[in-house]
Amino acid sequence: MIYLFYSILLTEMLTILLLLFKTPLRKLLILGLDRAKRGRAPLVVKSVGATVFVIMMYNVYSVTEIQNRPADVITPTDQILLAYHMLEASLMGFSLFLALMIDRLHHYIRELRILRKTMEAAKKQNRAAEETKNKGVDDVKILNDEISKLKSQIKKLESEHESKDKEVKSAAANSVALKNQSEGFLLEYDRLLAENQSLRDQLRAIDENMSFASGKKNM
Repeated sequence: MIYLFYSILLTEMLTILLLLFKTPLRKLLILGLDRAKRGRAPLVVKSVGATVFVIMMYNVYSVTEIQNRPADVITPTDQILLAYHMLEASLMGFSLFLALMIDRLHHYIRELRILRKTMEAAKKQNRAAEETKNKGVDDVKILNDEISKLKSQIKKLESEHESKDKEVKSAAANSVALKNQSEGFLLEYDRLLAENQSLRDQLRAIDENMSFASGKKNM
């Protein structure tokens, strides 16, 4: 039994050393512990631990019983049994303590891995947010440049519109002036027509008078 607990103690110490230092073997050991904690394995381990604890308490009780005997009653055999029970109880206690240490180390390493993954995910999100922010800033700059270009184009179009409006107004004023001038020409034309008609009437009346006068002379 003592040799068995010595081998268990050495195995547990080696396991703790592997868990403390970051080596490729630690990953394999953590994977093995993860698989060992699935299914019925934890129940088996708890049952074995409870059995070892009960045996340890029995050894402690035996040591206490032997120590409580009178000194003259204790024989060399009792002293050998006392040392044996003390050694066995110590080995059991150390083995249980180291098993508890292995369980806690495995738990904390797994929590640390989860925390690191969470932190890496948070860093990635922060980087993505910064990239998105920078991209948004670049997009805003591009939009501002486009807005400034559009404003300059709008100003140019407004100036062209003003110049076109002035040309239209001047053309309208010229049209009104030409209309007034054409109306004046029409009035003058009507007046000339009336004068021409009156002159023709006068010439016809003169011709008629002259023809009438020549007719009287012939008679």
